[in-house]
Amino acid sequence: MENVTRPWPALWSLVIGFFMILIDTTIVSVANPAIMEGLHTDINSVIWVTSSYLLAYAVPLLITGRLGDRFGPKKLYLAGLVVFTLASLWCGFSSDIATLIVARAVQGLGAALMTPQTMAVITRIFPPDRRGQAMGLWGATAGVATLVGPILGGVLVDSLGWEWIFFINVPIGVVAFILAWRLVPNLSTHPHKFDIPGVLFSAAGMFLLVFGIQEGGTYSWGTIVGPISVWGLITAGIVVLVLFVLWQAVNKGEPLLPLSLFKDRNFSLANVGITTVGFSITAMSLPLIFYYQVVRGLTPTQSALMMVPMALISGGLAPVVGKIIDRVNPKYICSAALALMAVALFWNAKLIAPDTPIWLFLLPSALLGFANAGIWAPLSTTATRNLAPRQAGAGAGIYNTTRQVGAVLGSAAIAALIQSRLAADLPKIPGASGAAPTMEFSGSLPAALHAGFSSAMGESILLPASVIVLGAAVALFFAKPSSVAGWGKPDDGGAQAGHDDGGAQAGHDDGDARVRRPKHREPVTAPPARDR
Repeated sequence: MENVTRPWPALWSLVIGFFMILIDTTIVSVANPAIMEGLHTDINSVIWVTSSYLLAYAVPLLITGRLGDRFGPKKLYLAGLVVFTLASLWCGFSSDIATLIVARAVQGLGAALMTPQTMAVITRIFPPDRRGQAMGLWGATAGVATLVGPILGGVLVDSLGWEWIFFINVPIGVVAFILAWRLVPNLSTHPHKFDIPGVLFSAAGMFLLVFGIQEGGTYSWGTIVGPISVWGLITAGIVVLVLFVLWQAVNKGEPLLPLSLFKDRNFSLANVGITTVGFSITAMSLPLIFYYQVVRGLTPTQSALMMVPMALISGGLAPVVGKIIDRVNPKYICSAALALMAVALFWNAKLIAPDTPIWLFLLPSALLGFANAGIWAPLSTTATRNLAPRQAGAGAGIYNTTRQVGAVLGSAAIAALIQSRLAADLPKIPGASGAAPTMEFSGSLPAALHAGFSSAMGESILLPASVIVLGAAVALFFAKPSSVAGWGKPDDGGAQAGHDDGGAQAGHDDGDARVRRPKHREPVTAPPARDR
């Protein structure tokens, strides 16, 4: 472990930037109607404002952690913060939807440079007996940020315009840069080989898969151009991703995705779990926001305020959960929280109708707050808790990637499903060509279409609700950690390998090994005691 006398100020300075980039995964959802009207576009195009960000965020994560090892996590974090902040300015000045989508993709690249470095720094500057609390703060930040995004977005859209959901990042980015520059230490670097074919395979496969899913509704799941079809793109994406996995299996160098990590049961299951969380959190807000604004006539601020119970409860309870996960088996907290999230989403789907009293939606919002508080920290600690120190960094990179992959697929899938359900549920417009109305609208929707629109949004929420049920089922099969109580205390020498779960990049274990000696000063060569 690096000798840092003031680790908490360093972590808090990183949390500011981390909070900002995670807010931008959800802040656009409440501004979508305003962006559609301001840039004269449709729902499928405006969904790409989110999908381009998530895709550019997800694809590089496997390699950016190792770049942090090679050049230092502080340098990579600051570089990413500069890219993210300048891209935010570009987003705000965008005058058409294509420019906004490109600027958001650059934003995503900046976020990808930043995220793994926060986890790496936690592992390298915190002693074992305090690392669990630090990971609790990291998990709480991730959970709360995804909920605060729509609330902040609503206030900014109503008061200043949709452009300000991006402009607000500029002063925050400047402050975050100054604090990180002053407070985050320069940590030692480690050499790494880079799996360039793996990067290309994963990027191409993800793009083909996500583009095919999202554009399916636009092209009626048929031909896009010439011999290229929607299903052809999806199939090609799956094939390329299979080739990526095969390449990782035969790569004799340093693979981008070390498949041996998946031999650990908890690591594999936690990655499935966080994928379902990323999918559902991203997908659930869009149908709700459209229902609040289009059917119920709420302003962006009013619709965002419907999520206040969720944000307040989650923000208050998440730090508490972070403190107790070292003392109890996180399996029970996580599975119960995921089940609560599913109940809340099915509840929302049931409530969505043109005449439902609007205050009733505050109840499932509160339930989502309890659920969200119990998801992030337990999942992140379970994912890498049982891994050997040499595997901790790669495991953290994979975990972040699967979370973002879930978010990307959730964004693409919910866009396709909303288009499909609108086409099925909205009545035909008299005198029109027979097609159901599309989501190219400005102003309020005619009252005659409210019932059909509400049905489409309620049916769409069933998708993230069903996916999170899978996550709850997976969490039930987590294996009991090798030590549930006090697993990260110094008196066991930090023997539980998972205590490196903060995301140290491969190679950090050389520095961390010094803190693994038990207090009674056994020789360094003695194996750490694992039987408690």
